[in-house]
Amino acid sequence: MNPVSLFDLEKMAKQVMPHNSWEFVDAASGDEITKRRNRTAFEDITINPNFLIDVGHRDLSVEVLGEKIAFPIMVAPAGGQRAVHPDGEQATAKAAGSVGTLYTLPTSSGYSIEEVAEVATGPLWFQIYHFNDLVTELLVTRAKAAGYKAICLTIDTPIGSPKERDVRNDMVRRPSHFWGSLRDRPDLAALREVGIPDMADWSPPGYAGLTWDRLGWLKDLTGLPLIIKGVRTVGDAIQAAEYGADAVVVSNHGGRQLDGTRSSIETLPEIASAVGDRLEVFLDSGIRRGLDVLKAIALGARAVLMGRPLFWGLAVNGEAGVRTALDILRVEFDRAMAYCGRTRIADIDRSLVTLPSEL
Repeated sequence: MNPVSLFDLEKMAKQVMPHNSWEFVDAASGDEITKRRNRTAFEDITINPNFLIDVGHRDLSVEVLGEKIAFPIMVAPAGGQRAVHPDGEQATAKAAGSVGTLYTLPTSSGYSIEEVAEVATGPLWFQIYHFNDLVTELLVTRAKAAGYKAICLTIDTPIGSPKERDVRNDMVRRPSHFWGSLRDRPDLAALREVGIPDMADWSPPGYAGLTWDRLGWLKDLTGLPLIIKGVRTVGDAIQAAEYGADAVVVSNHGGRQLDGTRSSIETLPEIASAVGDRLEVFLDSGIRRGLDVLKAIALGARAVLMGRPLFWGLAVNGEAGVRTALDILRVEFDRAMAYCGRTRIADIDRSLVTLPSEL
């Protein structure tokens, strides 16, 4: 069976993934209300098409922090990819590059920063969780030396948050699936020593010592553009802009860390309105259709990031499976642009969508 949509790919992945791995990828925090809301909020936004416009040639390319990508869908940082396929993050990076888009390597990658850079054919960003200054400095400077183009700081996980499905399954993270970049530093790779809980300990101290007024320190370590991921409020977006960030990712972590928040697409318009003229705005959480991409751009995002579906593609067919997931979204987005009478990303505007409150 060839998947027609990401939902087809999801069904195929569930059939081949081990139960605990499937649960780890699929689960969200608490009652998983925010995870569901990420989808329903997208579905509640309607499209306003435009016809009798020449859309014979459509340019899907966009520039993100100075890097041109072929279409406005990037790959989000998501740890533990080797748990679903032995090629893990290397396969995902190759797939992203093969279709002309960007990959964000997670801190918790089974392959090291350098091992992924060696095989990547497209631009790379590096995502960092700050556990302490020593580990952060080590990892981000290695990322710069390996050619990564930006540092993406995830801020929405101040402490560990158990996904109840994982707890019930006694899920255990294998270090070889998560800590490739610390493989040669066993002193730092011991999970508790860097402040990351294993599944038996859900009460870690969380990140310490990194506050808004220290973003300058983090940025100065590499001089690379700094992206703040996990922004959910206008207040935090303004803080990011005022303290020198170059971009924000409006994200609720796919509902995986805190339940009961609004969806990312619901918070996007107000955040984009508040800071969109000061930094670049991206979005993740809930992207499943090309229409979702168009809706996000119409409401203020420059581009979006795809998270869970990369695992579905990996599980089904490795690198080719991730490429399939990206191709599905690209084709759907291209079709949505044509139906809306738009031939360039810059022409996608607020007039193309209607929010539930406007009906």
